[in-house]
Order: sequence, then structure tokens, then C-alpha cells
Amino acid sequence: MLLFVGLGNPGAKYASHRHNVGFMAVDAIAARFEFGSERVRFKGLAREGFIQAGTRHKVMILKPQTFMNDSGQSVGEAARFFRLDEDQVVVFYDELDLAPGKVRVKVGGGTAGHNGIRSIKSHWGNEFKRVRIGIGHPGNKNRVTGHVLNDFSKADREQWLDEALDAIARSAHHLAGDEDDAFMSEVARLAPQPTKAKNKNKDEA
Repeated sequence: MLLFVGLGNPGAKYASHRHNVGFMAVDAIAARFEFGSERVRFKGLAREGFIQAGTRHKVMILKPQTFMNDSGQSVGEAARFFRLDEDQVVVFYDELDLAPGKVRVKVGGGTAGHNGIRSIKSHWGNEFKRVRIGIGHPGNKNRVTGHVLNDFSKADREQWLDEALDAIARSAHHLAGDEDDAFMSEVARLAPQPTKAKNKNKDEA
């Protein structure tokens, strides 16, 4: 079994925030693979289904409803209940230091100031798989909070967001099959970054 976790803040007020792109990504995966209905479990909203990747993988999608800073409570509770190893958990979240639409996968590492990742590390472990979804940097550290905690613009959706979420969902079988490089390559092929985003934002590998 795999646990796909999307990070974000609960409620309609936050639904379209850049900080909620993790929620959006797992929702796209659940829709594509026709997962079951959401139900309240582990201080979050959970859906279950299967992803075919050579073999058939059972996957639970979890969106913690604890608010971002306490995401680890929900993730830790679910992971301990199913007795999951850290390599069975995949966390999707927003990354300031990647250009909009760029997706990178890594295992373990630092938190890079992300409170959701910091909470998971504190409550459960650190060597889980991380799918970092670029939202771009506003260019000034004083504008970071407003950038992260504001809605994606209409231009964002038209130029890259909707395409990137669809590409993540269509490539999710590679993640289920532990084919991280193939996942990243497929996302890049299906949703190439807009030229404007490439030129405006500095990427961090």
C-alpha cells in the first residue's frame, strides 16, 4: 500500500491558494484513477483506489485537515495505522524555489522552510518521497507570504497550472511504480514550462 499525501489548508477560503497545490495534485490523481469518495479519517480527508503500474498498487490519498503547520499529526496517524515504511509515503507540496509548473522528486533532505514538511518530519519521519511542485518566487522575500497565501491567477491556470496538474495525474503510475525519473520526464513532456516562467524564475534542483 502507498500513501499519497497532498499538503494544504482546509476550507473554501484557502482552496485556490498557491499553498494548496498539493491538495490540487492529489485531487487530480484521484479523479483520473476514479478513487472512492472522500471520508474523514486520520484528521484528514481520505480516498482509496488503485493505480496500475506494471502491478496494481493500492493507494490511499490523504489531505490533512489540521492546517498546514500540523500536517504531521494526520500523516503520522495514518502511516502508523497502516504500519508504513517511509518509502511508502509520497508527499505533494508547493515549492517557491522552482519555476511555475516545474516538478522535482526527492527523498528526504531539509524542510526548506516549508511548515508542512517540518511538521511531518517532527511527528513521523524524514525519509519519505517528496514531489515538489513549483509555484515560483515573487522575487522579494517580503512578498513571499502574500504570494503563497493568495489564489492562483487566471493567467496561472491558463498558462501552466491546469496542464501541470493533468500531467501529474497522467504520470502518477510512475510514482506508484517507484520510477521517479520517468515520472519527472513524463510530466515535463506533457506540460512543458511556459517560456515566461522559465525566464522569470530561478530554479533550484
